[in-house]
Order: sequence, then structure tokens, then C-alpha cells
Amino acid sequence: KKKKKEKEKEKERREKEKKEEKEKKGGRKGKKEEEEEEKGEEEEKKENKKKKKEEKKKERKEVSKKGVVTKQLQNVAE
Repeated sequence: KKKKKEKEKEKERREKEKKEEKEKKGGRKGKKEEEEEEKGEEEEKKENKKKKKEEKKKERKEVSKKGVVTKQLQNVAE
């Protein structure tokens, strides 16, 4: 839940920054600039997905190690 709220706030912040940049430039962006911006956003999304996958893998590894008691295992035991 917290992550969703943080993502929404981050998204709103980015949109606000984009609007401010447009106002500073005083007009519409060129097609090339828009394409570059979209590519940057796509790359950022891919990086975030990658990070999430790595975190999940890390969590699974922690659970599977011998002799390691994680919070997740403790919660399951309770």
C-alpha cells in the first residue's frame, strides 16, 4: 500500500515537473523531444520491474537457506 502511494506521488511530481518545463520553454515540444521523453519513461519502468524481480528472488533465497529464520518464516510459524 505504501509503495503504491509513493509511486502515485512520484508520478504526480514528474507530471508537475513536465508541465513546468513546458511553461518555461513557452510552447509545444518537438516530436523528437517527446519521443526521447517516452523512451526514458519506458526504460525507467523496465528498471523498476527488474528491481522488483530481483527483490522477490532475494526474498525466496533468504527463505530457502538452511538455518536461517526470517521474519517471513516466523510469520508462517505463528
